[in-house]
Amino acid sequence: MNTWVSKFVFPLVLLLTATNVSFSQTSYVNYKSPGKPIISLFTKAEDSLKKQFEEKKLQWPPEELYLRSFKFDRQLEVWIKEEGKSAFKLFKTYKVCMQSGTMGPKRMEGDYQVPEGFYYINEFNPNSNYHLALGLNYPNASDKLLSDSIRPGNSIYIHGSCVSTGCIPITDFPIEELYVMASEVKELGQDFIPVHVFPVRYNVKKSLEYLAEATKENQPLQTFAVSLRGAFDYFEAKKQLPVILINKKGQYIVN
Repeated sequence: MNTWVSKFVFPLVLLLTATNVSFSQTSYVNYKSPGKPIISLFTKAEDSLKKQFEEKKLQWPPEELYLRSFKFDRQLEVWIKEEGKSAFKLFKTYKVCMQSGTMGPKRMEGDYQVPEGFYYINEFNPNSNYHLALGLNYPNASDKLLSDSIRPGNSIYIHGSCVSTGCIPITDFPIEELYVMASEVKELGQDFIPVHVFPVRYNVKKSLEYLAEATKENQPLQTFAVSLRGAFDYFEAKKQLPVILINKKGQYIVN
């Protein structure tokens, strides 16, 4: 087996590839002391979340978080795992209000592409120009092999507002909720919150037809989309995260 030594396994292998982690950024938990002006914003979001979790008979706060984004479908799913449980449950689906670029991964600075692949949250930014922002670890180990070696791009976020040049904007109140949830699970010990970004929902006919049309003359792009689908299918069947490897060519392998 010629799989690269730095296996990209969620969540454990992230420790081996965390070269651009900035966990020192401020999460919601740091704002809980009185006197912080932003506390009312987060308190409102947390109160709303507690009610929503109670209505869905889910445990607050969750023990783990997992995010799935679908570019064509413009959706960001929030999956949670409760203490003592092995399977994830869908909590909520946010609308992605703006989408830049086309189908396919991000490969260089300035291409306006939203990355496709397997990432994790590596930054909490409460001072974003787009209200609040959660950073993704783009470029990851695969991107560093396959993207432009000089200018692969960076600074990819899930954020508020409704502007995108390669990011995933979900508007302001949704990012407040997501920021609070991510902060809570981080405080409980989930250092790496996985974020899987897919081109389409592979189980939706219209989405699959769009992907087929968009990639019909691009065999490498078709192959890439198929390599991502393995992770989607595994999670759909088991509601657990798959083991994902990266070989020496930068290709994803779902084990």
